[in-house]
Amino acid sequence: MESVGLLRQAACDGRVEVFGSFREGDVTMSDGFSLGTVEVASSPQERFAEFLQSKGKRITQQRRILVDHVFERHDHFDAEELIINLATQPEGTKVSRPTVYRTLNELVDAGLLRRMNLKGRAVYEHDYGYPQHDHLHCTMCDRLIEFQSGDLQKLRTAVANEHSFRVTGHRLIITGVCADCSSKRHRQQSPLDLI
Repeated sequence: MESVGLLRQAACDGRVEVFGSFREGDVTMSDGFSLGTVEVASSPQERFAEFLQSKGKRITQQRRILVDHVFERHDHFDAEELIINLATQPEGTKVSRPTVYRTLNELVDAGLLRRMNLKGRAVYEHDYGYPQHDHLHCTMCDRLIEFQSGDLQKLRTAVANEHSFRVTGHRLIITGVCADCSSKRHRQQSPLDLI
């Protein structure tokens, strides 16, 4: 069985533990592991402007600030976290709450972001210019662990071929309990815990 390469871990509570570094078109692990390169024809800002133009809308300053902010880092986030994070940026205070929610939906429709539903919460991540990957989701701490597996890709292809199905993508979220939460659950109680 091929080993699974962990890209990074991120919890949806705003904590992010980065094990690699994100650069436009390429994701590299700190130990030299790479997810490979995804060639993109235009920047997220350009692609979003084209999408809005096709819908008869224009890219406002608020939308531009929001897109720049979302794509300057790679992490999982929800709308409320984005609003809080924007409020810490001087230009981010100009972006209204309704614009954040509306623009997130438009970014999903444009194929720039992917929306995942985790315990009733919409969580977003980059989709455009980012390699296909899947997730492990800890149901205790909400940590997301991204991974890529060649074995999973082969299985997907085999199942699609068996059904004469043309695959355009897939999304897999495996739920369970991460190692940190598991060790906390199985830790022996200490007399100090009673203090």
